[in-house]
Amino acid sequence: MDTDWESNDWKNANIAEINNFRPESSDHRPKVLLKLQYNGDGIYGLFKVSDKYIRSIQTEFQSGVCKDSCVEFFVQPGTEKGYFNFEFNCGGTLLVYYIKDNERTPDGFRKSVKLNEKDRELIEIYHSMPSVVEPEIKEEKEWYLGFHIPFALFERYKNMDYKNIDGTEWRANFYKCGDGTSHPHWASWSPVSKLNFHLPECFGRIVFKK
Repeated sequence: MDTDWESNDWKNANIAEINNFRPESSDHRPKVLLKLQYNGDGIYGLFKVSDKYIRSIQTEFQSGVCKDSCVEFFVQPGTEKGYFNFEFNCGGTLLVYYIKDNERTPDGFRKSVKLNEKDRELIEIYHSMPSVVEPEIKEEKEWYLGFHIPFALFERYKNMDYKNIDGTEWRANFYKCGDGTSHPHWASWSPVSKLNFHLPECFGRIVFKK
């Protein structure tokens, strides 16, 4: 996976800016950009973050990475209800569920599936920061988080044909947060109506086209 933001592999990729900050955020407003592209195998993404108050202490798969300096890719493949929440801290640790019903319960969601280690093995992750960043880096620093998610992973949970993906439309949103940092903040690409990233009704459109 090429992770050079300026490389030829990324020069034609669309850029999304994650700049809709919730009013509950602190005065920290990191600049966050995301490039997305795809091929017949899957989706590639590369976040570029100009950040401060950077922290990464969650190192176990499926741990609470939203408490760290974190970027997120939520995506609803196809038209059927159900979406995936790919959450990455700056150190490359991942949390991901397939959420069929996002109504909140004391244990999480009314209907969801926690992805397993075999699923995790399919996902490539690149991170420019070390796995652990502690104490917090208060000075401004640029960091990158890249990922590749194969269509084969989505096929494990959704009954869809990805052989002819060109021209299709999915719904998605992209986020930046840092719940457990000294300057917590919550930003999205498509605005959310309340302080909750699990709002598929607020997702924007992504279209697969060459």
